Amino acid sequence: MRLELFSTHKKTYLTFILIGVFLWSLLAVNWDKDLFHSGGLSTLFQILEALFQPDLSKEIILLAIQSTWITLSYAVAGVGLAIVIAFILGILASGIFFEAGPLGSLFKTIFRGVLGFLRAIHELVWAWLFVASFGLSPFAAIFALALPFGGILGRIFADMLADVPEEPIQALKSTGASRWQLFFYGYFPIVKTGMLSYTMYRFECGIRSSAIMSFVGLGGLGYQIQLSLDDLHYDEVWTFIFFLIAIVVLIDWWSSQLRSKWTHSTKHWFLPFSSLLTAGLLVGAWCYIYIVDRASIIELFSTKNLEFAKKFFANMFGLGDESPAFFNGESWKAAISLTYDTLRMSIMAIGFSTVLMFLTVLPAARNVANGKLTLTRRWYNWVSFAVIRVGYILSRAIPELVWAMMIIFIFKPGILPGAIALALHNFGILGKLCAEVVEDLDARPIRHLASSGAGKGQILMYGVLPSVFPQFLTYILYRWEVIMRTTIIVGFVGAGGLGQQFKLSMSFFHYSDITLLLFCYILLVWAADFISEWARKTVK
Repeated sequence: MRLELFSTHKKTYLTFILIGVFLWSLLAVNWDKDLFHSGGLSTLFQILEALFQPDLSKEIILLAIQSTWITLSYAVAGVGLAIVIAFILGILASGIFFEAGPLGSLFKTIFRGVLGFLRAIHELVWAWLFVASFGLSPFAAIFALALPFGGILGRIFADMLADVPEEPIQALKSTGASRWQLFFYGYFPIVKTGMLSYTMYRFECGIRSSAIMSFVGLGGLGYQIQLSLDDLHYDEVWTFIFFLIAIVVLIDWWSSQLRSKWTHSTKHWFLPFSSLLTAGLLVGAWCYIYIVDRASIIELFSTKNLEFAKKFFANMFGLGDESPAFFNGESWKAAISLTYDTLRMSIMAIGFSTVLMFLTVLPAARNVANGKLTLTRRWYNWVSFAVIRVGYILSRAIPELVWAMMIIFIFKPGILPGAIALALHNFGILGKLCAEVVEDLDARPIRHLASSGAGKGQILMYGVLPSVFPQFLTYILYRWEVIMRTTIIVGFVGAGGLGQQFKLSMSFFHYSDITLLLFCYILLVWAADFISEWARKTVK
């Protein structure tokens, strides 16, 4: 009886559990005036004032253009390499090349485990490890982007291939097609549009990730933002941020145009143009890396670098250390406490972004702005639509680390500034995704509510929410998984949690501490993946 009751009301129970967990996370913060620096509020006003007065001098504009190209070059090279990794490992992890049976399942599990490990560690952590191992090199940024992005793309590719319907594949098998023929004429044509769509989205993410590689000493827009923040030149900060926003918006537009033209039966000029543009970007990026930056893959694996890397990893595993952190009870106690703080930070962050999303999602939907959903047209609907949509773009285009670098000037160090930084970035992504869900709704039931005199709040509660709740929850839980991976990097600038201690351990060469912190971090990410997957299945 109890199981039947839970099954009937599982969505309601899960909603109350999630709200309760969010409220519990808020108890981690001491909500008093000591949250702010003594000049924190005045700094906030200065940053907001500079938003409308960016530095447009010739010198800064030229520097921004140069930095944009560096950021773009690293992103193109890193994501290009990630696609190769994802394509190979994704095919192997899908299991389509293995015979059914225990051995095939074992190989599939192994390759999925490799993809899981690659994507569990954030790209900035990979960058730290590569710089510590091989020194400062553009390849540190490229490999740091390639590995986690390859893991994320590979997992998506593997799932797409595994979900291909059996009927067309069986039809090809009956003609005697080989495994490669099955892939190129059966599996790939079915999944290629989905692969393209998600790859373009990851490229947009790669731009933001490339920008924050400055934190380990590599150039680009993030490096200029960091320098300008250190010098308190907030007008310069916004100039570089606007360039970052512009490139993210352009890639988002390119992606949407490419997806729409890809499905046309007749070949559109935009497809060959996109192919040429992609080839040009790849050639230009690698030419810049090899000719201008003078990076060398051979020097990266020189005897000196390999010896240094060997020493670094030996120290990480505690070789030559009389008391490695992972054999020390106090170190474990401290690491578990930081892990607990990091968990609460991630819950607080997704809670803040979800609340903001719910407050803005209706006016941000196009079918609400034009009156098709609510049967009411007001001139200010388009104003609110435009303002919120621009806010979404601004929110998601600025990386979490850049938000954290600004917020830490306002709030004292702790998990609250980290949660706010993560929430601000994910609010734009979550809002855009959920607004698109509202736009795709069947409008007829909601129109009945609107025609009976229901207000926007009632329409949201009784019309929109019941229809979109499963999809909203899927996006919320997915973004929580992403936030969990990202919590470690906001700690690099003093926003608390595992990241803050990770940076300190790197600075003081406590390498066995790094191993312990990474172990706790990976366990936390895997736990978030498991809980998120369980919750998504619960609401289906």
